[in-house]
Amino acid sequence: MTNRPPVLAAGIRAFPATRPDSCPFDPDETYTRLRADEPVSLVRCPAGMDAWLVSRYQDIRDVLSDPRLSSRAAGSDHMLPSYDGRDPLPGFMIQLDGEEHARLRRLLIREFTARRVESLRPYIQKITDQHTDAMLAGSSADLVQDFALPIPSQVICELLGVPYEDHAAFQRDSEVLTSFEADESARAAATRRLEDCLGELIEKRLVEPQDDMLSRLIARAAETGRPLTVQELSTLGVLTLVAGHETTANMITLSMAVLLQDPERMAALRAAPETIGTAVEELLRYLTVIQFGLVRYVTQDVTVGGTEMKAGEWVVAALPSGNRDESVFPDPDTVDLGRRARTNLAFGFGPHQCIGQQLARVEMQVALATLLRRLPSLRLARPLEQADFKLNDIVHGLRSMPVVW
Repeated sequence: MTNRPPVLAAGIRAFPATRPDSCPFDPDETYTRLRADEPVSLVRCPAGMDAWLVSRYQDIRDVLSDPRLSSRAAGSDHMLPSYDGRDPLPGFMIQLDGEEHARLRRLLIREFTARRVESLRPYIQKITDQHTDAMLAGSSADLVQDFALPIPSQVICELLGVPYEDHAAFQRDSEVLTSFEADESARAAATRRLEDCLGELIEKRLVEPQDDMLSRLIARAAETGRPLTVQELSTLGVLTLVAGHETTANMITLSMAVLLQDPERMAALRAAPETIGTAVEELLRYLTVIQFGLVRYVTQDVTVGGTEMKAGEWVVAALPSGNRDESVFPDPDTVDLGRRARTNLAFGFGPHQCIGQQLARVEMQVALATLLRRLPSLRLARPLEQADFKLNDIVHGLRSMPVVW
């Protein structure tokens, strides 16, 4: 496999979006060369626009923290062939800038403080044990459908106040929204279904508040003198619902796939459960499931990594490449569960850094530690080479992962 994307025009290359045959956990091999020789390079994205691809750790942090680089297209819309530069929906926090973004973040962040999330650990452990009990009733399972997906899904439904019996429909629509293979009509329909469902719930909470996130958001916004509209609440709810389980579910599955490749490493972690927090940070760094990075729009001329960028241009912060930067993480392609990797870019950086990162960490810690403790003989039911990886989704992961014990 070549490690150099084809030249499409003078100085422009195709966006690096493949994974090496040798390891499905590694990002495109092109990034190693780019970090060394061309850390800010011009590429053509699947959405059709040309963009500056930033591949070094520090340059990525600079991109994500510079207010001159707008998040109006945050996320991974540069990978969508149907992207048309449309304005973000009201309440779509990850695509808003400045005070408009900060207002929503202030309302939401109290739900995800370290103290608040830590108070949820017993509940997360309880439902993790329930799903583990269900698995142990047999001798095999699909770790994705029977464990990794339902746990964060149930947690986020509980927080939002969404009936958990609706989780299967939510998960199906979430899969559509995070896949680049779905066409625009399918994505629009999935968004509409989620918004309609949450809209009905929000209308009820406006009349009869409950002890849930949606009710608290309504109350907090009212206290500021600028109530949230139903559209804003619905969009925030969809964003929280999708982001709140997709990334964590895929991280749990991929992390176990990585651990199962090295029984000695897994045994060492099982023998020292107090190190699970450090291990999770290294797995977040190594896997970086937001596999195509985050895109920004240049609103004022700016220089990044010695390259001048003009207003109106696009920039992609390649998170997986930054987390494999040799100058920050020695021997970056090796999993070192003792590495101090808390500064990894898995949750982004700057004002848009993932608001639910503490919840994701605790869910991963509980899920992985429980599997290690309660299923010591856990192993893959088929070789990893036969696994169905999500190679064309916003979030890297596995569609299924049959396991036995």
